[in-house]
Amino acid sequence: MDKKIKTVGLFGKYQDQTVAEHILRLEEFLLSRKLKILFDQATAEHCPAARSPSRPRATIGSEIDLAVVVGGDGTLLNVARDLAPHHVPIIGVNLGHLGFLTDIQAEHMTTEIGKILDGDYQTESRLLLYAEIMRKGRIVHTASAFNDVIVSKGELARMIEFETYLDGEFVHSTRGDGIIVATPTGSTAYALSSGGPILHPTLDAIAIVPICPHTLSNRPIVVSSDSIVEVLITGVADQHAHATFDGQSTYALEDGDRVYVRRAENEVELLHPSDRSHFEVMRIKLHWGRKL
Repeated sequence: MDKKIKTVGLFGKYQDQTVAEHILRLEEFLLSRKLKILFDQATAEHCPAARSPSRPRATIGSEIDLAVVVGGDGTLLNVARDLAPHHVPIIGVNLGHLGFLTDIQAEHMTTEIGKILDGDYQTESRLLLYAEIMRKGRIVHTASAFNDVIVSKGELARMIEFETYLDGEFVHSTRGDGIIVATPTGSTAYALSSGGPILHPTLDAIAIVPICPHTLSNRPIVVSSDSIVEVLITGVADQHAHATFDGQSTYALEDGDRVYVRRAENEVELLHPSDRSHFEVMRIKLHWGRKL
């Protein structure tokens, strides 16, 4: 975090009715530090007692020096994708369940955020993915993803068929439930549940993880983050496959569609308490390495 913090953006989990009390407490604390506050417009609608103005999500990134997200990892994923082009560092306050990214507990947020504002913190850059869907030679959809891009089956319990390419080179043809292209951040999400590897968040790498492949030999692979992953939908036209981005948006796919996934130009900068340990988070959140 190179520049001096003057304006802080506040973002909250919209569906959580308890978020307002935490956001308003945080607003008072930051105002006492003589900082300017801007609310995300959708967040402000749930905080009628807020003293500070609000801005639409589309423009707030250009006006703030720091973002504080109060909610869960899903809320932070949503905010991070929008703020990445503006290079705004993000602090996460956890109101959710796991809290891999939102690692400050709400009851300690003013103390921990105060330390960060005083310069006692660690910073971490994490890569984003950028996806394009090509249909009959034309790009029909684009999206970014912080966790993963997933090509998977529809509502029916039937397999889909697809081919995977890496930098234009054929890798394999698969029948199964789908495939996950995950960042190191996303390696502890759906990819982990599907048997994928855990990647350290500082790695410049991407995990390619099949979902329930109809074979005993198709296994996850890890490739350079400079790679271009291509998934070609093959088989019949009524497979009802779709591409999903961070589990928060989706696009229906047709036979012959190509999904290209590459590293995005922008990264996400996260600010953590100085004593945070990635492996301690793993031990606490996933009970990793616990003796039976």
